[in-house]
Amino acid sequence: MNETDKQQLRIGSTQFDETSKGVYLITVTPFKSDGELDLESTDRLIDFYLQAGANGLTVLGVMGEAPKLTAHESAEYVRRVLARVNGRVPVVVGASAAGFASMGELTKRVMDLGAAGVMVAPVAGLRTDDQIRAYFSMVNETLGPDVPWVLQDHPNATGVQMSASVVMQVIDQSPRCVMLKHEDCPGLGKLSSIRAAQAQKTLKQVSILTGNGGGLFLPEELMRGADGAMTGFAYPEMMVDVIEAHCAGDQDRAFDLFDAYLPLSRYEQQPGIGLAVRKYILAKRGAIASATVRKPGPALSKLDIEDIERLIRRQQQRLTQLG
Repeated sequence: MNETDKQQLRIGSTQFDETSKGVYLITVTPFKSDGELDLESTDRLIDFYLQAGANGLTVLGVMGEAPKLTAHESAEYVRRVLARVNGRVPVVVGASAAGFASMGELTKRVMDLGAAGVMVAPVAGLRTDDQIRAYFSMVNETLGPDVPWVLQDHPNATGVQMSASVVMQVIDQSPRCVMLKHEDCPGLGKLSSIRAAQAQKTLKQVSILTGNGGGLFLPEELMRGADGAMTGFAYPEMMVDVIEAHCAGDQDRAFDLFDAYLPLSRYEQQPGIGLAVRKYILAKRGAIASATVRKPGPALSKLDIEDIERLIRRQQQRLTQLG
């Protein structure tokens, strides 16, 4: 990787299309200790993410506690994020909804505010390939011809299992689908199949960013052809540095960097308390004022915090040794 490519990867690009690469961070939503939306911390958090090297941001995702926000709060939060980003990187907004009216209304609102595109996952309850294809045909109709969008393949959250062939069919039938958020787990075989089809010119080119919790399989996914990551972690610089090392051809360093953070990344991915862990560390790092998870949500115990502090100390030791 030459210095120009390296700088471009670090800074990011306002372009959001099938060539997008790097790290699109899934943002947490900051709340005050009383559970109110914290817009001042939102500014601080966005600065933190951009300083870490984010190439893009994704808001109103599952880890952003989107279902706990009112429609007014969602719009207010997106507006604040876009104002703080000020065009420096693309901002993608989660627009998945139970109904197409809600999806269309939210999409129009955020695109008018300046979002780069939206992300859509299949609605729960789809069981057959025909149902999945029909659903995304309606997604295309709802979003219209001018909105670039991300296909989110996250069966652990949606309960909808899309085979590699169905994912490719949806991509091919969707002119404005420019990115696949691949977070089927395990899904390395699916990723390889999709990349092979693109190499053979039997599938149009789309960016593939992976979303398996905090980048738990990031080095392997990059080796299989992923363009980067769309996920969250309390140390986003890990993903940025791993991708940079991979793009530079230094695979050993990419794996070494990843390994240094792995115990803490694994701890953060615990079902139930994972978001609370991430917010605790982000607050400790000064990115947000409060680690509050809006109700209903988990709270960390004294023993949980002792675990986290021990893992942080050990991580710092490993990074010092790595240099």
